[in-house]
Amino acid sequence: MTAPALPRLPEAPAAHTVLNLREYETIARGLLDPIFYDYVAGGARDEVTVRANEHGFARLGLLPRMLRGSDTRDLGVTLFGTPSSLPVFLSPTAFHRLAHPDGELATARAAAKAGVIMTVGMASTTSVADVAAAARQAVPDRAPALWFQLYLQPDMAVTRALVRRAEAAGCTALLVTVDSPVLGIHERNKRNGFNDLPPGVVCENLRDLTGSEPGHIRQIAMSADLGWDHLDRLREMTSLPVVLKGVLHPEDGRIAVAHGVDGLLLSNHGGRQLDTAPATVDLLPDMLAAVAGRVPVLLDGGVRRGTDVVKALALGATAVGIGRPVVYGLAAGGEDGVRHVVDLLREEIDHTLALCGATAPRDLTPDLVRTVPAVPR
Repeated sequence: MTAPALPRLPEAPAAHTVLNLREYETIARGLLDPIFYDYVAGGARDEVTVRANEHGFARLGLLPRMLRGSDTRDLGVTLFGTPSSLPVFLSPTAFHRLAHPDGELATARAAAKAGVIMTVGMASTTSVADVAAAARQAVPDRAPALWFQLYLQPDMAVTRALVRRAEAAGCTALLVTVDSPVLGIHERNKRNGFNDLPPGVVCENLRDLTGSEPGHIRQIAMSADLGWDHLDRLREMTSLPVVLKGVLHPEDGRIAVAHGVDGLLLSNHGGRQLDTAPATVDLLPDMLAAVAGRVPVLLDGGVRRGTDVVKALALGATAVGIGRPVVYGLAAGGEDGVRHVVDLLREEIDHTLALCGATAPRDLTPDLVRTVPAVPR
């Protein structure tokens, strides 16, 4: 099947008409080709984990404290040496040019202006060098706040080449995805026959690395033979912080720390890999207990509200990532849409902290979170 054409340039919705992140999904669904929307929104198999991520937050309530707040709140954090204006980062997502012609360039400009960290995906449709240049152009007086997401490759020479490209672009950390020994099966994509990118769109970070199809997604090699020794070899080839993404079992968390990782991103790939994997927020307490404060633990999956962010931080996460909402904002309004997604979360986090009697993320503690009956949406 021939891939659909690239999206038209949509007219950005007026910011005051979009009140929350879920409304951006509704707008994006009306603008995107249905095949592209299904690619972004869908997950593996029955999409149990996709739904579980959001439901996990819905099962948690916030128990506020009183008469201990402040008129001003500090939302800033520093993550692996990189400052962020929020305890929120942009998780890696692929193929931004499917959502908007400016693709990752628009996302980078929005993230830079918002003062948050963007993770450039290995399967980005814009090279990491060009993403970094866009961020620098958007905010010339500040170094780009960029991380690079990497799938360890069986050919370590390819891994090394990708790491060098990330380093040269100024990325300050590597997010190493380890939950993909094989690709998840997305039945929406199979039903739609979506197995190729539109003409002129490629994974730019893969150009001139291997194979006869420069930049084709098939050049990303998944392998079930990868082991902890490959992580050790990666650790030897770079001085950048290495954050392991996709570790869910507490024992793997302990092993990862023993192998010298700098942090963990508790992630089930947004439900796109192993279906029926639990919601990440449900796994957070056990992972924190396993690593016992030796490294920061980040979380992504299902974050749609500032209250979700505050719940994760109160339970002990250092920061949370957002994925699909970024793509929906990009589809709806390009750079302005992504920026508004971040600003909506900023306002909601600040408001929730005020209501909980907290002045900063560091004031949040697990006793503020209670399990409650899920309320149907």
